[in-house]
Amino acid sequence: MATTMRNLNRLTTTIRTASSLLIHQTASYSGITRSSNTFSYLPQSHWLLLSNISRELTHGRNCHGCNISFSTDVSAARDFDVKDVEKSNKSYVPNDVVLYQFEACPFCNKVQAFLEYYDIPYKVVEVNPMNKKEIKWSDYKKVPILMVDGEQMINSSDIIDKMYQRMHPDSVTEDAETQEWRRWVDDHLVHVLSPNIYRSPSEALESFDYITTKGNFSFTERLVAKYGGAAAMYFVSKTLKKRHNITDERRALYEAADKWVRALNGRHYLGGSEPNLADLSVFGVLRPIRYLKSGKDMVENTRIGDWFTRMENQMKPHRDTTLQGS
Repeated sequence: MATTMRNLNRLTTTIRTASSLLIHQTASYSGITRSSNTFSYLPQSHWLLLSNISRELTHGRNCHGCNISFSTDVSAARDFDVKDVEKSNKSYVPNDVVLYQFEACPFCNKVQAFLEYYDIPYKVVEVNPMNKKEIKWSDYKKVPILMVDGEQMINSSDIIDKMYQRMHPDSVTEDAETQEWRRWVDDHLVHVLSPNIYRSPSEALESFDYITTKGNFSFTERLVAKYGGAAAMYFVSKTLKKRHNITDERRALYEAADKWVRALNGRHYLGGSEPNLADLSVFGVLRPIRYLKSGKDMVENTRIGDWFTRMENQMKPHRDTTLQGS
């Protein structure tokens, strides 16, 4: 009981300090410069932000003026010159695939969608967002990380490109439409999600519920991640809403969903009769919010629901969670 009370007291202090830190830290976002390689991006960055808060609290330092830069998922590997020739490499079957992830991460879900659509069995390691102890072996300190037969792959779009090219060795380009929509996912759709996911304190808490059941995390780690993270991201989402000139977050989400449906132009998928990599990217990014309040509102108020259901039915999950949090 004494240990539990100490944990709860520590949690209260952490949440209060985290919220204070975020008020100061959000000012630093305005100093982040966008280039071809980096930009400020919340759905991936909120876990790095939690890690930074945890580290600052541990060492008793403030986080004023932190400069944070995040990798984009836009892959240069998509730009080729030769016409596309679809030819599956039936001989390419990886023996050991391990995905290091956060369950609620849109980028991780993009990789999941690719693996599940192409019926590739994989193991899951849920990474602790506070200390990332599960990926301390890697020089790359973000997720997703995909280990394929001992080879490390990073950045969701790069992972998908590499895996796709191995499965389709004669396919050396994407059509312009697919490229355009994959870029739209990384450059626009992801920015609409955060103000919606963390729109209110209750929605912010809902988005962190997964942490209470996933991974090998201690009682204190779960509480800090859920309540401290939710409080922090509620404040950060308000800053990012202004940064991306979003006045009505739900309307922006609905407009993005309807824009995607219009792009389908009556097709079951952007790829026609079967999903292509753009379908998988949109589906993967939206999947973490589908059954949150924001995702339910999106389906209820737009025409994206039928497409999303078709995509869900295309998934062939062979996920082994025996490595969960190992």
